[in-house]
Parts: sequence; C-alpha cells; structure tokens
Amino acid sequence: MASVAASRPSRGAAIAALRHRNFALFWTGALVSNIGTWIQTITVPYVIYKTTDSAAWVGLAGFCQFIPGVLMGPWSGAIADRFNRRRVLITTQTALAFCALGLWAMWEAGVRSPGALVAVVFATGVINALNIPTWQAFVTELVPKEDLLNAVTLNSAQFNAARAIGPALGGLILATLGPSWSFLLNAISYIAVIVAVWLVRVPIRATMRTGQHVLKDFVDACRYVRRHRGISTCILLVFAVAFFANPMLQLSAVFADGVFGAGAAGLGVLTASFGLGAVVGTPLVSHFSHRLGSARLVSVAFSWLAVSVVAFGCSTELWQGALAMFSTGIAYLALIATLNTTVQLSVVEDMRGRVLAVYFMTFTAGYPLGSLLQGWLAQVFSPRITVATAGLILVAISGGLWARPEVLHDMDRHRLPELALEPAMP
Repeated sequence: MASVAASRPSRGAAIAALRHRNFALFWTGALVSNIGTWIQTITVPYVIYKTTDSAAWVGLAGFCQFIPGVLMGPWSGAIADRFNRRRVLITTQTALAFCALGLWAMWEAGVRSPGALVAVVFATGVINALNIPTWQAFVTELVPKEDLLNAVTLNSAQFNAARAIGPALGGLILATLGPSWSFLLNAISYIAVIVAVWLVRVPIRATMRTGQHVLKDFVDACRYVRRHRGISTCILLVFAVAFFANPMLQLSAVFADGVFGAGAAGLGVLTASFGLGAVVGTPLVSHFSHRLGSARLVSVAFSWLAVSVVAFGCSTELWQGALAMFSTGIAYLALIATLNTTVQLSVVEDMRGRVLAVYFMTFTAGYPLGSLLQGWLAQVFSPRITVATAGLILVAISGGLWARPEVLHDMDRHRLPELALEPAMP
C-alpha cells in the first residue's frame, strides 16, 4: 500500500516536466508563439468591432475561428494517430505563420472589410483544427508517464502565461503602433515554436493504421468515449464551459469599448487579468489535485467559474471587470487543466489522437455556437444581460454536480491507478 507521504507532491514537482530537454524546448517555444497569438487574438475582434460597431460580427468571427474544429475533428484525430506528430506540428505552425502574414499584408494594403478578416480567421481555424489534437498528443512523447500530469498542467500554464502577457502587449501595440504590427509580430513569433519542435528529438513512434476509413475510426473513438464514463463526463462538462463561459472572452472587446469605454487599453487589461488569474491558478492545481482528486476539484472549480462569469456580466466599471476576469482565469485553468489531464491519463495510446479529437471537437463546437448566440443576444439585449444569464445557467449546472456527486466519481477511478497516488479502489 502506498504511504501517505508518497501521495504528496515532492519538492520541485510543480516543474518536474521542465527537467526533460524535449519538453523544456517545446514549452519555451510554445510560450513565445502563444504570446504572439494572443496579441493577434485581441486585435481581430477589436478591429472588427471598431469597423462594424456590431457585437454580432464579433460573434461571427468567433464562430468562424472555431467551427472548423468541429467539422474537421475526424480527420484531425486520424492525423494525430496516423502520422509523425513532430512533422505535422512543423507543417501546421508554418501554415499559421503565413495566415498571420496574410492579415498583416491585408491591413498594410488598406483592406478593412470585416468579411475579408473573418475569411482569414476561418482559414486559421481550419489549420488549428488539424493542429490541436496532434499538439496535445505530442506532449505524451516528451515526458515519461509519471510526469504527464505535470506536463499537461505546465502546458496549460504556459498558454495562460501567454494569455496574461500577450493581451497586455497587444493592448499597448494597438494603442501605439496599430493592428498591422500586432499581425506581424504574431507571424514572427511562430519562428520560436517551429525551431523548438524541429530541435526536439523523440523516438520514432509506431503510427496507427487500421485500414478503415477515417470516419469509421472516428466512430470507434466515439464508442470508446461512451464506454468510459469518466471521459464522457469530461467531454460534457467542457462543452458546457465552452458554450456558456468562453464567449465572455470573445465579448470582452465589446465590454471594453461599449460598456466600460476603455478602448484597446481596457481590452488588454481585461484579457491580461484573465491570463494572470490562470497563472496564479497553476500551482493551486498542482497542489489541490493531489489532495482533493479530480472529482472534487472539478466541482469546486466549476462553481467558482460560474460565480465569476455572473460577476463579470454584472460589472459596470473596468476595475470590476478586471477582478471578475482574474477570478474567472483561476477557475478556468483549474477546471480545464483537470478535465484535460483526466482524459489524457484515461485513454490508451492507440486511441489518444482520436479521443482527443472528440474532446476538442466538443469544446470547439461549444465555443463558436456560444459565441454566435451570445454575440447576437448581446446585440439584441445587452452584453451585460447576456453574460450574466450565461453565468446563472452555469450556476444551475454547478448545483446539479453538488447534488449528484456520483456523476464525477469515475474521474478519480480512471486517474488514480495511473498516477499511483493511492491504492486502486475496486
């Protein structure tokens, strides 16, 4: 029987995965690239809103950015399982750099059409759809299994550190240099991750070949998910988060300009506050995941997220919105990192790419659908009413999780034997 001491995180466990050269390279390159991505991410909805004065156009941009992840999920999962993941990442990251260059060239040429901007956003979404399952699955090749939980958490941490740094820089760049510099700096930032992945050296992985059509492989993955209740619960919860909570991030451009009257600088403050909260939440996940287990941590984080979304919807001043965003970032990191890690630790290797595709398809379905709906509702009613109502729905879902805690029990049942934190429970 494992001792109590063995179940506690060891000294330095919070950064254990960074001791591995491959993961350290990957993590550093991704951090630089994601800072550039976030600079562009806050720029696109802002310039669309300033060009059109329409929250509906902002919602449409969010829809077009993420809907490819739903449509292309079966193929993106198959790519992650059937091809060399390192080569796939180099290809997709290069293509994303060219998309950013396209936005820069358009803006420099004086193109201000929201339709043209949304078209490039859609192309970026298509490439991202092919990239994400491979990106997530590749992490498992960079660290030994005992450090996988830490690697997934640190991967989320670097993304959210970029979310804190990138928007702050983006707001400054928007206010001083203009949108074209935001697009150009994003394009340049991809060099870091392309070089990092190129320098990574991993054993050649035996790729999966079933001889079946891609869609048949995807159906098999859906059946696998349905048989594993812990994974299916994670997927249902991530859809709820994406549909009700994530559009708040897209609508932050509307809040910054239309509600708080703070312009580009205010947008940078809001998005950076979210990212800073997520960075603060990273050590909390490492600490409390060992003490509480996945099920309890998900319950607490989901409730925290719901209340924070309501608070943002009720905000009337920039400082109130920034505090609500900071709180949302803590809860969001804790929830998404735990759900992601639970899926990663529960799935067998030869199904990893396809199951992650199902997971991220669900997430990316919720985000664009929620963005489109909430963008329209914000235009018809108001951004504050729309976001606050979405938060109240999350509060209701959270109440259901606390009333029926057995719904989440399988998360720990799948995860604990793999981590060897405690004796496996029957």
